[in-house]
Amino acid sequence: MAPASRPARSAVPADRAAATRPRNRRQLIVEAAGRVFSERGYHTASMEEVAAGVGITAAALYRHFPNKYALFAECADVMVDGLVSALDEVPPGAPLTDVLAAVTRITIAHRASGGVYRWEARYLDHDDRRRLALKFGRLVERVDEAVQREHPRPDRRLRAVAALGAIASITMHHTSIAQRRAEELLLASALRVAASDPAAGRPCACAVELPDRPVPRTRRAEILAASIPLFARDGFASVTNGQIAQAVGLTPSALYRHYPGKIDILAAACLQAAGLLAQGVERSLREVSGPHDAIVALASTYVAYSFEYTELNSVAEAEVAGLPAGLRRPLVLAQREHIAVWEQQLRLARPELDPRQARVLVHAGFGVVVEAGRGLRWQDSAGHREAVTSLVVGALGL
Repeated sequence: MAPASRPARSAVPADRAAATRPRNRRQLIVEAAGRVFSERGYHTASMEEVAAGVGITAAALYRHFPNKYALFAECADVMVDGLVSALDEVPPGAPLTDVLAAVTRITIAHRASGGVYRWEARYLDHDDRRRLALKFGRLVERVDEAVQREHPRPDRRLRAVAALGAIASITMHHTSIAQRRAEELLLASALRVAASDPAAGRPCACAVELPDRPVPRTRRAEILAASIPLFARDGFASVTNGQIAQAVGLTPSALYRHYPGKIDILAAACLQAAGLLAQGVERSLREVSGPHDAIVALASTYVAYSFEYTELNSVAEAEVAGLPAGLRRPLVLAQREHIAVWEQQLRLARPELDPRQARVLVHAGFGVVVEAGRGLRWQDSAGHREAVTSLVVGALGL
């Protein structure tokens, strides 16, 4: 009897395991990983965190993905694949509203993990990054075609990528808002961007007075200035102390006389970015006469700052999530203060908006700057600044 009972006892746990193991576990892993990568950054995130988010062990996770990079690459692919698939279901020649509605719906549905593509793609290798860019190019082409049908002007591609930037902005903040309301706000914002005429806008006649570019006059300042382009090009985690030291003519050990560690250089860069933007905003609002002018001044200043300090802004936006809580806290507070100024002025200009709606639209404006700037390859000129500022004002509904 005993030999006959052994198979029955061993089969029970196997049956239970089969019953409790979800068939879509790989999908669940990718979704959990997308959230962790978006929240923590690629290098700060760990496979153990991802496994905990799915309720499995790290060993079980490695049965699906051989390493963190393979998991990250699939996360980046899945987001773009979802957007392309959603547009494939929209009939050719469909109205622009239908095209952008499909993008908006999928982006909001994957809001928690959508930040992977926008800031973390720098960590993909060349071939994976190229493949991802081709997929995103298909997405832009569909939107571009729809914009051309309804608003045919030479700058249609700029307006197409800017409209996508307004939609994608929802992945970059945590404002709590109902999904349906978020879809309505972002779709309307993207449609306004697509219909804008940047060449005719000229929303700000006054010149933006940005702070002067910091001149490194100490060894500490030289280290910071040399580190920023390295972080922007390769990502913080990929830059070594040796590379930084070589850029300023020091030995790696000599860096510690000026900064306790590489993370402190990153924190100093982020603080410098926040300080420069705050100074620019303070100057831009000195002589405004009403909320509409204030919004235009804020938009002009943010655009000018983004073109003037592209590398610094890229580092601050992309790497702040990887800072320890103590170093990140003052940066989060500075960001909240900056957004609060925008939110207050936008609600004065558009009193029908509640605080959450205004905040979502402010971030949509930031998203427009990011994607429009990329579309222009951050080539700085007065015309580019004016065009992008017009698109931001359109995104806000002014």
